Amino acid sequence: MKLFDVYPLYDVCPVRAKDVHVYDEKGTEYLDLYGGHAVISVGHGHPHYVEQLEKQLHKIAFYSNAIINPLQQELADKIGNHSCLHDYQMFLCSSGAEANENALKLASFQTGKKRVIAFKNAFHGRTSAAVAATDNRNINAPLNQQQEVTFLAFNDAQALEEELKKGDVCAVIFEPIQGVGGLDMPEDDFVFQMETLCNQYNTCLIADEVQSGFSRSGTFFAFQKNNIKPHIITMAKGMGNGFPIGGILVHPDIEAKYGMLGTTFGGNHLACVASIAVLDILKNENLQNHAKTMEAYFISLAKKLNGVKIKGRGLMLGLEFDFEVGPLRKRLIYEKHIFTGGSSNKNVLRILPPLTVQKAHFDQLFEALEELL
Repeated sequence: MKLFDVYPLYDVCPVRAKDVHVYDEKGTEYLDLYGGHAVISVGHGHPHYVEQLEKQLHKIAFYSNAIINPLQQELADKIGNHSCLHDYQMFLCSSGAEANENALKLASFQTGKKRVIAFKNAFHGRTSAAVAATDNRNINAPLNQQQEVTFLAFNDAQALEEELKKGDVCAVIFEPIQGVGGLDMPEDDFVFQMETLCNQYNTCLIADEVQSGFSRSGTFFAFQKNNIKPHIITMAKGMGNGFPIGGILVHPDIEAKYGMLGTTFGGNHLACVASIAVLDILKNENLQNHAKTMEAYFISLAKKLNGVKIKGRGLMLGLEFDFEVGPLRKRLIYEKHIFTGGSSNKNVLRILPPLTVQKAHFDQLFEALEELL
């Protein structure tokens, strides 16, 4: 049977990994500065992470949400402690797209409305409503296009209010730091205006933290750079360090009802243990502050490159060149054995390493860039 050919692949086959490195079948070492789309948050194969998953496998790996699973409450409490969002409620699922799908559905339940406002260059996932709120016509099938979504530019509060005044918008969904879109961020004033306008016009504000959450930005959630309280916060990727898990945090004003959301695999025992282990490591190794330290070091090196724009925050970073970076990424992989990422902005090289990355690893990147450029 053939694999359905939807992924362009680099000719690299990792067979093992440790911390910020992966190794192919020949033993070649690659520096992982992409983390599999920002998924690897606490390093490949972290001993505490592996130990906790192994222990849980000997107990119970899975059962449905028809029974009590105390690990879910333990995870909720730890996320509350890390984020200081103690009054929010948590619903667990299995991916970022599923998190955004449930967030949009919940917003529609809460407001009784159905149109969504998203932003240009947004990426929120590939499921039906999430992909409709993604600014890429190439991945929106006719089925998805029946969703009512309006795309606006960041920082245009007047346009946002004009749309909200129409009275049919259930949700405004935004990425505090755009991922696939190229690491653009809304201005602080606009973030505050979004919150004010959403409250004024009975619309849910959804912060998509699927890629930026769990300390990658230097704050636990990227939106926490601003003093706002989104109605719904979505999370996934680094939440499980490679184990599939996602979730939403729900504002205390939104009331839960039996049956309004559901999932088969979300919040299973192994997934919860994986995320609890991630939170333990983030705390014990002070990785949130480390992200800010490494951001500063990255910027100090990047400033030495002529004509390069530095984008992003924490360890969700980018370098914008005046040329398309696809060929450069290939040379970094095949000649320098360094994984990096691209974006819908073809000139942006994305850097999304494990939060355990060290200065020497960024030295290696910039030495390679200087040689290749």
